[in-house]
Amino acid sequence: MSYHYSSSKHSSSRRSSAPRGMKKDYIDPNKFINQARPAEEEVYVAENKFEQFNVHPLLKANLLHKGYITPTPIQDKTILPALAGRDVIGLADTGTGKTAAFAIPLLNRVMSSNAKALVIAPTRELAQQIDADFGSIAKGSNLRSAVLIGGASMGQQLRDLRQAPQIVVGTPGRIKDHLTRRTIKLNSFNIVVLDEVDRMLDMGFLGSVKEILEQLSPTRQSYFFSATLDTRVKTLIETFAKDPLTISVKTSDRSANIHQNIVRISHPSEKLTKLHDLLISGDINKAIIFDDTQRSVERLSNELVARGFRADSIHGGKSQGQRQRSLAKFKQDEVKILVATDVAARGIDVPDVTHVINYSQPNTYSDYIHRIGRAGRAGKVGYALTFISN
Repeated sequence: MSYHYSSSKHSSSRRSSAPRGMKKDYIDPNKFINQARPAEEEVYVAENKFEQFNVHPLLKANLLHKGYITPTPIQDKTILPALAGRDVIGLADTGTGKTAAFAIPLLNRVMSSNAKALVIAPTRELAQQIDADFGSIAKGSNLRSAVLIGGASMGQQLRDLRQAPQIVVGTPGRIKDHLTRRTIKLNSFNIVVLDEVDRMLDMGFLGSVKEILEQLSPTRQSYFFSATLDTRVKTLIETFAKDPLTISVKTSDRSANIHQNIVRISHPSEKLTKLHDLLISGDINKAIIFDDTQRSVERLSNELVARGFRADSIHGGKSQGQRQRSLAKFKQDEVKILVATDVAARGIDVPDVTHVINYSQPNTYSDYIHRIGRAGRAGKVGYALTFISN
């Protein structure tokens, strides 16, 4: 009999799952000016091969088909202790292979027992990306999943939940919605993954995350992945993890690969003209432009299209289907400019972005680093420009 990893990818609702209205911190404009200083990274020698891991044969076959031969550092150091049942704290940047680091031991346990897993991610895009990765690694299994995210069909999610999925992937806001509706019970979930914990807390989800974790099985395995380990993240982990193993594979500062500069404007009326001039300069191949609000992002995107640029927008006011289509067009070079709110700052991996333009200043310096990290990937030099009013 043929089995398929199944999950929901329908969309309709326009509800956003992130808090709004963050107050901007003052950031010294000089912090937006830096020359790229790319450093040669040491070659990592893995201790294991994927074929050596004691996991379900189906997982091994799928990993081989995907071309997984040698683990990345976070995978190499995480998978064995996770297979042994340890709680894990993984300190790693986006793009280091951390999804497979928790997906492989998680899927192996779910396939080998009656375990149930909950994966919490800060954004809809990251949640769907995780579910897609799970689907490819577990292809051919009889696992069922539900993706609980804002902007997607609540009806479809309810139908998926009635199928008793072994894996649930979602954002804190929508998971909490289902808890309030009593359409999901978490007391039988004995594996939990929190991906990009620092970003979730930055977005104001600390209360929701705590409420969710309190309702899980008290006997569980926990994975916490974060780019940073500040006091809030430490406190959350200390409260909910049991004797966790900390694995750090933080690479050199990603911003070191990025030329950073500012664009000074004397009056708001010249802002769009300066952006236009930048975009036609010939130096920009593929760019993400960040602006503050859904309305300003949509307005700017429409203006750029009217001026002949291949542009599109992505923000929380779009349905999930619209966001997916915009991102797909950007990845496939159908559009060269993606205008975005900070919803795109984490969890979206488009490797060939050359420029990040901060048309509006970010709320915090941490948000700035997350934004510009969309450029300068895979060892390439990227460029970040930030508009500053005199």
